[in-house]
Amino acid sequence: MTTTDADTGGTTAAAAACHGPRPETGAPGEAGAVTDTAAENPAPGAHGYAKQKDAHIKRLRRIEGQIRGLQRMLEEDVYCIDILTQVSASTKGLQSFGLQLLEEHLRHCVADAAAKGPDAIDAKVQEATKAIERMLRS
Repeated sequence: MTTTDADTGGTTAAAAACHGPRPETGAPGEAGAVTDTAAENPAPGAHGYAKQKDAHIKRLRRIEGQIRGLQRMLEEDVYCIDILTQVSASTKGLQSFGLQLLEEHLRHCVADAAAKGPDAIDAKVQEATKAIERMLRS
């Protein structure tokens, strides 16, 4: 799954409405630079995935293991089709994780925005739509 910062226009404001400002990537001093201030990072547990955080970490570690397995397969000169099968499994794992995270975002952040009013819900729906577009392009 590949994402680019170019597609995030407007999502920072929508994220801030639910969690406070979101840290962005980039070199220090550049637009979109990562900052480590507590004021810009929501409190632990403030995200929709907080209740499933341990399960998500476990799942991502399993996917990480699959990726490391791909590296080993190449080093060991494993047959191409077997490597492609593992690529497919790894990709499916990331897609499944992404969909679960999206569902949790909809249940938590979009539901929270709905309570705040039509402008907030429109921003969250637009944010989720852009996330879905990025997932579909990957």
